[in-house]
Parts: sequence; C-alpha cells; structure tokens
Amino acid sequence: MITASDWFTAAEQRRALFARLIGAEADDIALISATSYGIATAAANLHGRPGQRVLVLAEEYPSGVYTWRRFAARTGTTVHTVHREPGGTWTDAVLQDLDETVAVVSVPQVHWTDGTLIDLPPIAQAAHDAGAALVIDASQSVGAMPLDVTALRPEFVVTVGYKWLLGPFGLGYLYVAPARQNGRPLEENWIVREDAQDFARLADYRDTYQHGARRFDMGQRTAFELTPMAIAALEQVADWTVPSIATTLEVVTGRIAEAARGLGLHVPEPRGPHMLGIEMPEYRRARLLRTLSEAHVHVGARGAVLRISPHLHTTDRDIERLLQALATDPSHA
Repeated sequence: MITASDWFTAAEQRRALFARLIGAEADDIALISATSYGIATAAANLHGRPGQRVLVLAEEYPSGVYTWRRFAARTGTTVHTVHREPGGTWTDAVLQDLDETVAVVSVPQVHWTDGTLIDLPPIAQAAHDAGAALVIDASQSVGAMPLDVTALRPEFVVTVGYKWLLGPFGLGYLYVAPARQNGRPLEENWIVREDAQDFARLADYRDTYQHGARRFDMGQRTAFELTPMAIAALEQVADWTVPSIATTLEVVTGRIAEAARGLGLHVPEPRGPHMLGIEMPEYRRARLLRTLSEAHVHVGARGAVLRISPHLHTTDRDIERLLQALATDPSHA
C-alpha cells in the first residue's frame, strides 16, 4: 500500500545518498531524468551576452552541444569548440582558451568517447578567476571517480543514474550550487511546492517552492517502481566507496592498455581509471568489432575509438577473452 508519505521519503533518501557521493548536501540535489534535462536546467539559469563564449570539447556528447547552441542563440554568445592538439591534453586545451570572454565552461570529467581525462581542479580555478560558470557533465565518471563539489565549486553538475551509478534508466541527478537554487525550473509540478505533503490542500495553490534544489526536480520523480533499485545501487556504491572502485578499475584498465600497446594499438592518455579507448581507422575498427562480438566481448564504438569500460564484475576470464581477440584479429597487424 502506498501512503502519502511514500511520495516523499524514498525520493529524499535517494537525494541524500547521491549527495554524499559528491560532497554535497541533500538540499543541493535535484532529481532529474537525463543528462539533457540537467544541462537544459543549467542553461535556463545561466546568462551570457554578445561577444562571450561557451566552451565545449570537440566530439562532446550531443545533448550538451545542442543545448548550448540554443543558449547561444538566446543570449547572443557563441559556442567555441575546444580541440586537443596531437600529444596534448584536454586540460591544456581548455585552459588555453579559457579567458574573460568565456561565460560558461561545459566539460566532463572524462571524455565520453575514450575516457581521456579532464583535470577539473585547474579548470575550475581558471573558470572562477575568469568569472565563468562551470557546468560539469559527470555521467561517465560519478561512481567510478571521486568528485568533490566543495573543492571545485561548480554551478551545476549533472549525471545519469545508470552507467557508473549502477541504477535504473531514467533516474538522474543534478547538483545545483546554493547561489543558483532560487532559479527557474524547467517545469512546474505540484510535488516541489511548499507544503506539498498536505494532500488535502493541494488546490491551495502556492508560488513558493520547497527549499534547496528541489524546485528543479522532474515531474514523476517519485518513480515507485524504479526508486528502490536506485537506492540499492547508491548504497552499494557507497559501501564499496568510490576511491576503492577507482583503484580497482585502474588496475584492470591498466592491464588492458598495456596489452593493447604491446599489439601496436594506440591508447590515448591521460585517462580516467575506469575507461580506455583504442584508436584505429574505421575499416580496421569494423573488422575488430566483428572479432570481438564473435568472442562474446562487448565494447562501444565511439568516434574513432573502441571504448572499453570494465567494472567490478569483470573477471580475469573476461579480460583474457578481450586480449585474445585483440591479439588474434588481423586488424592489429
């Protein structure tokens, strides 16, 4: 039986569990549906003017790029794509382009195609020095890499709840800095209004919201059928601890990277501890994908790389199948 309090209690538990993973308070977290929802919320609550720029990475995840294009059309800013020079890092590339003309810096913690690292502390400091808003898409890192919003002081951090948070599809999270929590939500729904717990008075319409970032929650945030799974997943990640997950996966990805380089394959560095990419031309990539599929090894084709994303459930036998497929496929020769 679902009672009135059930509309709120599990959602608040999920909010608090996620907050602890990134060094935030529960009041700083909005419960959202997807990366696009979180980036759109950020864009709706940030400002720019003609002559200013929004920095995004080359080949960044599309949802963010499309959102910032709309932001640019609304504000008169321009979207500036940061390119990494051969042998260079994303961090250096962003820092080179980050100056007082930048209104928004929108970056991930690792690039979604190959796991290459974006070193957030120096970028955050440069953004603050330039007066630019920092927006972080942590969908490919939260749960597998430490991220501390207290140290970074971003305006917004968005992440999905599946991938490295191990939860169900459709339940994501948005960190909103305290200074931004009086902003405009994307939608207006009853459950984020003040005193929404009083079902008998829902038609006594209120202009005021519940405190903190709750005003930015998506409609149907309660998700009775999915929320228990999300809570169990967040509790498991917290029990393992993110630093331990990162350390364990770094050994696994390091082993794979070393073997791939031994076969003459290029693995871009520096990268996060939990992902790696193997670069190769398209004609060789397609052939290797077939070889891997026949060996029941599943990787992701992302741009010009094969993205490999093991987790704690990945066994030595799984790794051996991957390495054997890489070694026997003629495309590496």
